[in-house]
Amino acid sequence: MPSVRISKEFTSGIYYLTFTVKNWYYLFDRHNRFEILADSLQYCQKHKGLKLHAYVFMLNHIHLIASSPDMIAFVRDFKKFTSKEIQKNIIATEPNVLKLFETENGRFEFWGKTNMPKMKKSEHYLIQKTNYIHANPVRKQYVKNPKDWVWSSANTEGKIDVDSMV
Repeated sequence: MPSVRISKEFTSGIYYLTFTVKNWYYLFDRHNRFEILADSLQYCQKHKGLKLHAYVFMLNHIHLIASSPDMIAFVRDFKKFTSKEIQKNIIATEPNVLKLFETENGRFEFWGKTNMPKMKKSEHYLIQKTNYIHANPVRKQYVKNPKDWVWSSANTEGKIDVDSMV
């Protein structure tokens, strides 16, 4: 399947994005890997102009509603940095897991190829996607209420600041 990417003509819009771990392997729920994701997003907010409007971290994927002056660069840099950090984390904590992400040429490929970018279509679309993001941990039965999932913008006491969509 070809990779779905952000169009060069529309790089500065508000996007709904999904980043999936290769083979949907459950990986984030241990060894401080949620923190690696959070720290990287915070860095991008402070230094790369990322505006994060909604998010959720699941065990094998993340959803974001985000905007950036250069969304293509954000996606590239975020995936590249987190891949390297998670690879180091896996080597230190679960070295046998690393082979699950090796390619034929011996390289490490952590994230799936596609980001499933969907540009903002309307305010209704953003509300719908935000509700979907926040309900994700409830659907998976991790929590009973969206605000109880620590790794979500539904939790107002979370580590990551969220920007308004206005």
